[in-house]
Amino acid sequence: MALKSKIEWTEATWNPVTGCTKVSEGCKNCYAERLSKRLNKMGVKKYYNAFELTIHPDTLEEPLKWKKPQMIFVNSMSDLFHEEISLSYIQSVFNVMNKANWHQFLILTKRGERLYELNHKFKWTNNIWMGVTVESNKHIDRIDYLRKCNAKIKFLSLEPLLTPIHNLDLNRMDWVIVGGESGVGARPIKEEWVIEIKNICSSSNVPFFFKQWGGVNKKSNGRLLEGRTYDDFPVRSSNIQNKNLTTSYQ
Repeated sequence: MALKSKIEWTEATWNPVTGCTKVSEGCKNCYAERLSKRLNKMGVKKYYNAFELTIHPDTLEEPLKWKKPQMIFVNSMSDLFHEEISLSYIQSVFNVMNKANWHQFLILTKRGERLYELNHKFKWTNNIWMGVTVESNKHIDRIDYLRKCNAKIKFLSLEPLLTPIHNLDLNRMDWVIVGGESGVGARPIKEEWVIEIKNICSSSNVPFFFKQWGGVNKKSNGRLLEGRTYDDFPVRSSNIQNKNLTTSYQ
């Protein structure tokens, strides 16, 4: 468990799986791959396989030991719905999330089809938010798979946003995160793409969170959009009351 995550929309990360394989153009400059290889070179035991898919059953109980309510990004270093992760192991992850009901768990996948196929195999308690990553118009079908999911809160991560996404359908969506790619080789994001999505969120009454402009030096580029930050969240469980995470519909 990593406390005080640098990811702007969460507080902590939990990685019962590490490593992944690339499925689309959004994976090209994967931050998790870069970090995994760096940690491997540093001799961090958990990353002995670098970025090869590896399950970590010894970490399954971690959220149950963490008593302070947190927003937890599940598998920030992998994809829980990767084809090589067994159904039984995914169910074990869900069982822990079901038990640790004082936390809010956020899951993201690019494998919407497998999410849809396995959806009815899990208990979707209110503290589990499910999202899909959509980096371009080419992959908006992932949203349709998510729409059919039984999660109470469904969200989109449009990051790294690589193309405009016109006429975004937010039916049954509860939250949208947008961000540009960061790091070496970062591909550009355009302001008009972000504003179009923000306006769709506004007209659909869906909370909008702008994470970053990205670039090689993401800190210097910041995260101001039209002169302000957008940090909107959907309504969270009453157990999560962190003053740093605000909820609004601006």
